[in-house]
Amino acid sequence: MLYAQTTAAQKRRALREKLASGDLVRMPGAFNPLSARLIERKGFDGVYISGAVISADLGLPDIGLTTLTEVAGRGQQIARMTELPAIIDADTGFGEPMNVARTIQTLEDAGLAGTHIEDQVNPKRCGHLDGKSVVDADTAIKRIRAAVDARRDPDFLIMARTDVRAVEGLDAAIDRAKALVDAGADAIFPEAMRDLGEFEAMRSALEVPILANMTEFGKSELFSTQQLRDAGVNLVIWPVSLLRLAMGAAGRGLDALASEGHLRDQLGAMQHRADLYDLIDYEGYTRFDADVFDFTVER
Repeated sequence: MLYAQTTAAQKRRALREKLASGDLVRMPGAFNPLSARLIERKGFDGVYISGAVISADLGLPDIGLTTLTEVAGRGQQIARMTELPAIIDADTGFGEPMNVARTIQTLEDAGLAGTHIEDQVNPKRCGHLDGKSVVDADTAIKRIRAAVDARRDPDFLIMARTDVRAVEGLDAAIDRAKALVDAGADAIFPEAMRDLGEFEAMRSALEVPILANMTEFGKSELFSTQQLRDAGVNLVIWPVSLLRLAMGAAGRGLDALASEGHLRDQLGAMQHRADLYDLIDYEGYTRFDADVFDFTVER
């Protein structure tokens, strides 16, 4: 009932232990708190919260228009509704190194298990679009050092994302990743890798966990979890997939409503009311206050 019983500290420790186990940590992207609960129900290892999804949810493009307050607020809403650890996208850290430090402590307070800070020029672009620009190595290193120095819980995962691959090539991306690890990054998010060989090259060059971004319609092939395990990847995200599935279904439903004037033929594609009530634990509220829930839903 209400929020998760697992504390933020426990979730962070669980994520660290899962990463240390050598198994692949699977984190689908939640587009709202209810979808985070569904991710948990389906047996995944964690929840990812995408900056692109937060932007899209506000009707905005993913070009650095969201604020720390908006991102941390949405992150808290999602993280508190699941027993799973949640990692959130913090873009470029919302400013200069002091702003990055504040970002880390704000996300800690919001109950997140970790975040990643990227090395793009602010305002950033979606990592799978052309025309990106990255900051110099010194600026990228200062962002990560500020994040690490600001962290109060040593289990809060600070990941460095590098977009250098698309700008300067794989060798430059590996060099940048090594420098970010030296600056204190706990893990590396190498954006827009082209093939499994590039992930394998990153794996060979680094001793920290690496993440694979399996976003649709992007620069990377959509590899299976087994292929990623075999390449030595430690964590995989599907950041926008659930939002794309939901919006695709919503669009088809609206088309049917516009053309047919009813949704009777769409009931099979909908989540049943009973399933929704089960997911939000309606009966748990009954045990707390019988006046809240005093009916059953017939299937």
